[in-house]
Order: sequence, then C-alpha cells, then structure tokens
Amino acid sequence: MELRVLKYFLMAAREENITKAAEILHITQPTLSRQLMQLEEELGTKLFVRGKHSIRLTEDGMLLKKRAQDIVALAERTEKEFTERQEEITGKIVIGCGETRSVEEVAEMIASFQKIYPQVQYEIYTANADDIKERLDKGLIDIGLLTEPVDISRYHFIRMKRKERWGVLARKDSPLGQQDYVTPEDLTKVPLLMVKREIVKQELESWFGDFYEQLEVSGTYNLLNNAAMLVEKNIGVALCFYIDNYYKNLKIIPFEPPLETGCVLVWRKNEVRAGAVRCFLEKVKKYEKGILEDKK
Repeated sequence: MELRVLKYFLMAAREENITKAAEILHITQPTLSRQLMQLEEELGTKLFVRGKHSIRLTEDGMLLKKRAQDIVALAERTEKEFTERQEEITGKIVIGCGETRSVEEVAEMIASFQKIYPQVQYEIYTANADDIKERLDKGLIDIGLLTEPVDISRYHFIRMKRKERWGVLARKDSPLGQQDYVTPEDLTKVPLLMVKREIVKQELESWFGDFYEQLEVSGTYNLLNNAAMLVEKNIGVALCFYIDNYYKNLKIIPFEPPLETGCVLVWRKNEVRAGAVRCFLEKVKKYEKGILEDKK
C-alpha cells in the first residue's frame, strides 16, 4: 500500500463521490477509480459499495479508514520532524489528556515553555486513559495525562501534584442536588451514568461496597461533556471527577467518604524525539522537582 493511495482512499471516503474527490485531489476520475480498484485487489476485499451517484464504505472499508487515518497522521508527523529547522525549536507537541483538573498543571507547563519557544504548537487530544495509551503506543501522541489506576510499566512518568476527587454530576433541582455530599447508599436510588473503563469500575465497586449490586446503571460514557447533556435531560446522574462546574443547571456533589484518584504524565521509553518534544520533556522533569523557570 502506498501512502499516496491511502490519501486517495480517505478523500473518496470523505466525499462519498469519486468525481468530487478526484477534483479535490487534482487527478482525473478514471485515475482515481483505477487506484481504488487496485487497492481493493491488493487487499482482496471490497472497500466501497458503488451507487449511481455516490459511494459508501463497506465494513472492511470502515476498518481501513481508521487504519489509514493513523498511518497518514504518523507519516505526516514524521515528515514534519525531519523538515524542522535545526537552528530553532519549532514543531508540534501532541498531548493526550482526560477531563481532569490536573490539566491545569499541564497548562502551566505549556505556558512556561511557550515563553521560551513561542513557535512550538500544541495539539490537545481529549479521551480516556485507554484511548490515550493506544495512541501513545502508535506514536500518534507524544505525552499522555492518564488517570489511575493504569499500567504505566512501559512509560517514563511523573506524578501530578493534585489528586482528582470523585463526585456525581446531578441536576440542581433534583433531590441529590440539594445535598452537600453523596454516600454509596444515596446512589442506589437513582439511574447512574458510569465511566466506561473497566479498571475504573473496579475502583468504584470497592467504594460502593455492598451497595454495588443495588446500583441501576442506565448507561456509560467516556467524555463528561456528552454525559452532562444526558444529566440535563434527567436520564441519570453521572459519576465523574470533581471539576469546576461550567453547567448552569447542574451541580457536582463530592463522594462521602471521599474517593481520590492520582494522575500521571507519561511518555514512551527508549524513543528518539524531535527537538520540541525533547525540550518540553526536560521542562516536565524540572516541573516535577519544583523548578519552572522561564529562562533557557
């Protein structure tokens, strides 16, 4: 598979129209059709269902789309790293993180680093720890902010200073919304939106104790902003980290007894890194030691 052909495939998948995709790619429609058919022959499968005026991906086509997006992104990042000017630090640092208050610490590191290297750009990818680890291992993310429990044996890491405290996101006008804290027993009386990660569910199970079997789980989520929309519509309450509340009609109520989770900032071991990432990690290590100066 050639990288060029994968880019052709992604454009056709995006536009769902061979003629329109060919125009955007500045090639002829027959050329694009031929390249896509050769790709199907190479892989031994149909990638598109072809209609009279449009095309759509088959199941195998959707699988290739996901793989192709990762391959193209990694290739473009690699090319960028080799074309960066050597006399100055430029480029992009990709950081994966969840929705936690520890992101504020990462922002402090970025702010300090930006004063020294203003031409460096940052891409923030928001997801849960499992997704971030997967992208770290593929080389699509440089640094990950992970919530524990998590296996970090394959990574270098520093532990963040702040602990994340668990709570529940509920409507202010609900019975729970009138409380200053919630107990395991309180949460047996309402539908719950549970985090998706299995290893985190096990931690929550320990906190609930004997009440865990009495819970009514109405759904799972991996990003709080989406879960908040369901809470707003009274579908349930969401178990989440205690964060600054930006939701007008909602309230985060802390667990009692408290349940806290640590965060770690991780990066892959034994890897040669581009200048921007290498310099940023030097700053991260100084931050761990309490040094966050704005001078080289």
